[in-house]
Amino acid sequence: MTARSVVVTFDPRFPGMREAIDATLEHLAIVTWLDHGSGERAGALAGADALLAWGIGRELSVDELRTLDVGLVQLVSAGVEPVPFALLRPSVRVAANGGGWAEPMAEHVLAMTLALLKRLPQNQALLARGIFDQRTPSRQLDGAVIAILGYGGIGRASAALFRALGARIHAVTRSGEREDAVDWTSPLAHLEHALADADVVLIALPLTSATAGLIGSRELALMKPDAILVNVARAQIVEEDALYEHLESTPTFSAGLDVWWHEGGGTVSRRSFFELPNVIGSPHISANTVGSPAAAGRHAAENVARYLRGERVLHVVERAEYDR
Repeated sequence: MTARSVVVTFDPRFPGMREAIDATLEHLAIVTWLDHGSGERAGALAGADALLAWGIGRELSVDELRTLDVGLVQLVSAGVEPVPFALLRPSVRVAANGGGWAEPMAEHVLAMTLALLKRLPQNQALLARGIFDQRTPSRQLDGAVIAILGYGGIGRASAALFRALGARIHAVTRSGEREDAVDWTSPLAHLEHALADADVVLIALPLTSATAGLIGSRELALMKPDAILVNVARAQIVEEDALYEHLESTPTFSAGLDVWWHEGGGTVSRRSFFELPNVIGSPHISANTVGSPAAAGRHAAENVARYLRGERVLHVVERAEYDR
């Protein structure tokens, strides 16, 4: 019987990821790490049963994408929107790495939420101005309502941490089907009710044609004046100008942002978010902890192993959702 072949199209820049992928697939397939300068590149892609990719559009040429004939492209990264679906054959399935980075991201969510509930950035800004404010109270998670937009791996892992500190969970999903472990569930179509009731709103949705620009001026105005918005998904789900203007005009409102509208350069936004005391930011690093890359690589490789064994592949993407 011919050995199955899995091609990895990216350079493993994170410690432990290559070893985790190789170990997961070693008894199921020959794993080839694609050398971008190798003359055997075409042959490796032509003989592949499955691909492990980071952002496949950046790793393969247009011609390679158009001629790719594999049963599965498994992503290792968290985001799906960079995939050039229009260049891939309809027969090529793409699977997200659902939950692969969930635990470290959930801890980051909790850290940002607690920092804002306890007014850490606001009080530091006051102290820097010589103001010793002991009168303005902070808040607790106990009894707070957390609206989680997108109840996948990240949303569920975050909910578990919030629940441990006494918070109540409102899951907002596409279907609105009841989730046993939460206090309320509603469909994305009824988003306004979740926004109005929440003390904290966590964005854990993928960026799709339906979620781009989902949170604008109208949605922000529905939220409580002292609500907290945390976004670890994609910046484009929130309208940049609307969020800045709401934070500026409503100083009791606050935001924790790990994702930005203009990443990769020196300026992450057109607006001066870091001049506002009610914002805490990080450079899209919520998933990057010691050990998390190896765990995420293993998680993605396990889904490839399901495919190779003829089992149901998890987190297969609906292409129509990314037709933007």
